[in-house]
Amino acid sequence: MNRLRKAVELNGGKTLLGAALYFYDPIFLEIAAHLGYQAIWIEMEHAPITFAEAADLCRMAAGTGMLTMIRIPDSRRENVLKAAECAPDIIDVPMVNTSAQMGEIRQYARFAPDGHRGYFSVSRAVNYGVNNSVNETQQSVNRELCLMAQIEHTDAMSELSQLAATPDVDLFVGPADLAASMGYPSQTNHPVVREACTKIVQAARANNKLIASACAPADFKFWLDQNIDLLFCTNDIACLKRGAGLALEEARALLAQA
Repeated sequence: MNRLRKAVELNGGKTLLGAALYFYDPIFLEIAAHLGYQAIWIEMEHAPITFAEAADLCRMAAGTGMLTMIRIPDSRRENVLKAAECAPDIIDVPMVNTSAQMGEIRQYARFAPDGHRGYFSVSRAVNYGVNNSVNETQQSVNRELCLMAQIEHTDAMSELSQLAATPDVDLFVGPADLAASMGYPSQTNHPVVREACTKIVQAARANNKLIASACAPADFKFWLDQNIDLLFCTNDIACLKRGAGLALEEARALLAQA
């Protein structure tokens, strides 16, 4: 059983709530942990976070008890493997549209006999080979590391049944890119987009897959009503904008009264 599924069970089956890091910001990570967030997303598709920084963020998050998810740019071996060596709880790959991509994720992230992940006996993922059997630890990693494929394009929707049925890779819905690919950019609440999102959730559940997503506050109710397993509901940049904007509004309001 992977660590995300274990965490969901320990949470009574309720949706876990997470926050995303778009910058290497240990302070935001700590604040998120103190506030009660249960997972941290380490962004490596759009953000300039390095693998060395991602590994450090995984170490920090592990000390708080939060789950860690690294989103890498694609399913190339070098990206999957380096992310796996950082020892996150979840590896997420964006824009997965084919079962071949699903197979790559699994092949590069799983040690033999389940996959073809490179045998490296001194990484964080295997506790640096200290006081343990590397072979046994590798098999534990095979069982515990959650792999996720982002469904966020009409091309993926046309292959949804096949993608959802691919073993050992759970699903992450990317509503913003999905909406854009469907011709409704920024309209994640459009009925057509929400219908597609609901179909993805149903396909995941029909195949006993975990399901995750990320959204803005306007869409919280929709995703919580879907009873998904993990919802990322903010990020460091959004929090900075919201906090700074609120302080400015309050100060300007008082200034106008002066």
